Amino acid sequence: MTTIPTTEPPASSAPLRIGVLGAARIAERGIVVPAKNTGCRLVAVAARDAARAEAWARTHGVERVLPSYADVLADPEVQAIYNPLPNALHGPWNLAAVAAGKHVLSEKPFASDAAEAAEVRDAAHRAGLTVMEGFHHLYHPVMRRLLQLVGSGELGDVVHVDATIAMPPPDPGDPRWSLALAGGALMDLGCYGLHAARSLAPWTGGEPEPEAAQAGERAAAPGVDEWLHADLRFPSGATATVRCSMVHPDRDFSLRIVGTRGEATAPAFVEPNRDDRVLVRTPDGTRTEHLGTRSSYTFQLEAFIAAVRDGAPVPTGPDDAVATMTLIDRCYGLAGLPLRPRATVGPWA
Repeated sequence: MTTIPTTEPPASSAPLRIGVLGAARIAERGIVVPAKNTGCRLVAVAARDAARAEAWARTHGVERVLPSYADVLADPEVQAIYNPLPNALHGPWNLAAVAAGKHVLSEKPFASDAAEAAEVRDAAHRAGLTVMEGFHHLYHPVMRRLLQLVGSGELGDVVHVDATIAMPPPDPGDPRWSLALAGGALMDLGCYGLHAARSLAPWTGGEPEPEAAQAGERAAAPGVDEWLHADLRFPSGATATVRCSMVHPDRDFSLRIVGTRGEATAPAFVEPNRDDRVLVRTPDGTRTEHLGTRSSYTFQLEAFIAAVRDGAPVPTGPDDAVATMTLIDRCYGLAGLPLRPRATVGPWA
């Protein structure tokens, strides 16, 4: 019997087919460019504003526009969901995507609070799906090099960590200023600093514990933090300070790790495409290392693809997300601010 060769590539090498929830600004950096760089297909998008979705799809080469997020989840051609919705909609739509049998790459923060993050984690484990939080910085050589310097012992024992994640204020109507949408500086920016501190746990005796936090509340949005400073301590005795602000005059996304034998600084650890330097100072001298300006989001999508296709482990999976959200909740409590409220999927699905 003659076998007719198929034109379809093997599943393990076929482009990953991704559906996008919403036409958020971050999506161009977060998924459009990485998809082009990795050969993925953006097969579907939906947004509340149909005209915006159509324009976004034309601009970014998305294959089709669907009427609703639920239609994207139900599309049999969609293998994985990218979720860049406002913070309060991460948890509900991550859960909905898992229930629909889709792998999920979710923008951070993973959920509105730790309890909701745990629900997503449990659902992901039951379903056996790849669900990944978008702490893209961890996949870039800049952050990997910082951790390598700590792990190698070149800096000695970790003594202190300083993380600053600050930016000029978004427009007054931006969702990041909305408590109902789980906004705030810690949710949008400070989570990067908390995650960076948590990444040092293998060399500091374990996870950091928050000791104190102070915040500035936005006058027009009670409960929403314009800025927040948190002090943490590791089991080893090392300390960390995380500062975040959405009312800063400039962009500052720096991370500094001080050890007993030296220190290393990444001036833009969250934006290595803008500044790829790692500055190292030890008794042997001072040097600058350049780690490359390739997008951290592209490295992240490559890790997601490997997890979906081959079951490769990812360091920002659901268990890690719950630990980060727990730390966020505790910092809000110490600062005297409420936990972010949870949202439901709502009538537009």
